[in-house]
Amino acid sequence: MLTKLIFLSVACFIAAFVDSIAGGGGMISLPSYLIVGVSPHLSLGTNKFASTAGACTSAVKFYKSGFVNSKLLKYLLPFTFVGSVLGVKTVLLLNQDFLYPLVLILILAIGIYTLFSKEIGNEDGFEGLNKKNLCLGIIFAFSLGFYDGFFGPGTGSLLVFGLIKIYKFDFLHATANTKCLNFTSNIAALATFALSSSIDYKIGIMAAIVMIFGAYLGTKIAINKGSKIIRPLFIIISLAVAIKMIYSLITTH
Repeated sequence: MLTKLIFLSVACFIAAFVDSIAGGGGMISLPSYLIVGVSPHLSLGTNKFASTAGACTSAVKFYKSGFVNSKLLKYLLPFTFVGSVLGVKTVLLLNQDFLYPLVLILILAIGIYTLFSKEIGNEDGFEGLNKKNLCLGIIFAFSLGFYDGFFGPGTGSLLVFGLIKIYKFDFLHATANTKCLNFTSNIAALATFALSSSIDYKIGIMAAIVMIFGAYLGTKIAINKGSKIIRPLFIIISLAVAIKMIYSLITTH
């Protein structure tokens, strides 16, 4: 049992570290719960519980660093939350399978596009808020909130890319704002898992503590290194998420 807990702790630390910089941490942490013997039913809820703690740490540290745009987020956060709540409610009624190929293509396209677009996200070209980018941002925030509650994989990559394209942020500012949006959508999903008794708190609390440290360290490095470290990790994680989705698609059909 001790060996399993050590393995889970290391995996969760790495997941939170990677997630705080480029997203995609769930690709590491979720399978880890299954490996140590947590049932699939509890793994999703326990992972969401622990990863929300990591997301909170990352969001707070980015906010304190000054890279979060509070004026923008006061418009986007409510729509992200409402979208996530509706997404969670919808997933109880509809089958997710139809989304899989669409999201796979999107994530793969984003990874390849960023790989070959050398200038994207390297410099912060944000020129302020206007009616057009606010409306686009609200629609985007609601849609990604809904998607995160309904399905989830690749949410971080989609948010970062969208914020760069809409607001011309660099990777550092896009990631900082993404973490706040991600944390908001996570809260809605976490509440649903908690109400349905789908969290193993004994393992979850331990994993949450470890993920707080991983997220803190990852965020600190992201702030210090900026786009130089976020961009390559973003490309790697986006392509890795796409590869994992392709593998899951092949093995389940």
